[in-house]
Amino acid sequence: MASQMQDLDVLPRVTCPNHPDSILVEDYRAGDMICPECGLVVGDRVIDVGSEWRTFSNDKATKDPSRVGDTQNPLLSDGDLTTMIGKGTGAASFDEFGNSKYQNRRTMSSSDRAMMNAFREITNMADRINLPRNIVDRTNNLFKQVYEQKSLKGRSNDAIASACLYIACRQEGVPRTFKEICAVSRISKKEIGRCFKLILKALETSVDLITTGDFMSRFCSNLGLPKQVQMAATHIARKAVELDLVPGRSPISVAAAAIYMASQASAEKRTQKEIGDIAGVADVTIRQSYRLIYPRAPDLFPADFKFDTPVDKLPQL
Repeated sequence: MASQMQDLDVLPRVTCPNHPDSILVEDYRAGDMICPECGLVVGDRVIDVGSEWRTFSNDKATKDPSRVGDTQNPLLSDGDLTTMIGKGTGAASFDEFGNSKYQNRRTMSSSDRAMMNAFREITNMADRINLPRNIVDRTNNLFKQVYEQKSLKGRSNDAIASACLYIACRQEGVPRTFKEICAVSRISKKEIGRCFKLILKALETSVDLITTGDFMSRFCSNLGLPKQVQMAATHIARKAVELDLVPGRSPISVAAAAIYMASQASAEKRTQKEIGDIAGVADVTIRQSYRLIYPRAPDLFPADFKFDTPVDKLPQL
């Protein structure tokens, strides 16, 4: 706290040279900073950062009082800085045929327009699965790099955007499955997977390998399982990988099987279908992974786990 106060003290502050301790008064109309003790104008042309309009209760909701347009977008070529001309009302605003002389013609290029549509689609997809803003920003940057390289010609922008979202989630440490991305986009899982591999090759980038721990917390939370079951499932999945009990199985299917085993040993039991719906895997996939780890079940549970169902009474499937 002391260091923060010191940092605030070194920041430049506008003061009156004759009365440094006096609180300056701001004249909003003239844009001046005035000393109340001696009347000295300490600063002029102060920018008003407040709203440029006032809102009244009887104003129509469809009326847009803003005259400055949208915020600047650094990902576009010209920052998307545009000028909007208001609708004319006098006779000088129209020609002899009654057409408006001044029209808003957008000068945005086709590439910027395509990127804007992709950015809008990325934001919509992220909102549907509750992804934070930093994921959206990284996805937009990835899409811009791919689009400018023109290395994925022939692929739809929606497919590229979906693959970029999948990569951004992996790079930010909050991976989502292909099925989760596919559920919020209009692109097939196979097409997203193809674009994913092409983008990694084109950008010469990589993503960390996904593990069972990347999904365990979210899956257990969505299933409403207590912390003890989540910790047990995490331990089971980690031990199964360490003992090489599930060679060639995807981390998602191993996590689902571990959750099923831990829940069946506790009082909070969940069916294969319930777990499969959350994890996005089929019941048969869970059973196949479960059969691989079941013979070593006594060695997989943590030592302090409180069994509601003994290990020898677990389902054999």
